[in-house]
Amino acid sequence: MPKLNAVIESALYVDDLARAQSFYEGSLGLPLLFGNQRMCAFDIGGRNVLLLFLRGGSNEDMKTPGGTIPGHDGQGPLHVGFAVAADELAAWEETLMARGISIESRVSWSRGGTSLYFRDPDGHLLELATPGLWATY
Repeated sequence: MPKLNAVIESALYVDDLARAQSFYEGSLGLPLLFGNQRMCAFDIGGRNVLLLFLRGGSNEDMKTPGGTIPGHDGQGPLHVGFAVAADELAAWEETLMARGISIESRVSWSRGGTSLYFRDPDGHLLELATPGLWATY
C-alpha cells in the first residue's frame, strides 16, 4: 500500500468567521495564509494548515480553475491538538491566561508529555501538547 506522509490540513467549522479569525490570529498568533467570506487558512509551523470554514458555507461543491472541491461541513465541538516545545508550555499557559482564555484541563502523560486543553469561541476543544504524548510524538 502507498504510504501517507502527513496530515497537511485540518478543518474546523465556525459560526462567526471574523470572530474565529481574530481568535486564531490574535490569541494563538497564527499567520493567515488566505481568507475570504467562506473560509480562512492558517499556517501551523510551516508544515501544516488549519482551515476554518463558516458553518454551512461549504456544503456545496466549489468550482476552481483547477477542478472541483466537493462540499463538506461539520457540526458540534471538534478537537485539534497543536505541538509545542516542552520549554514553551509555561509561556503558553501564561499567554492564554493573560488573554482571558480558561484552561479546562492539564494532563501529564505516561510517556512524559503534557497537554493543556482550552476552547475557542465556537466551543472547539484545542490542545497544546509537548513531546511524549504519543509514541510518534
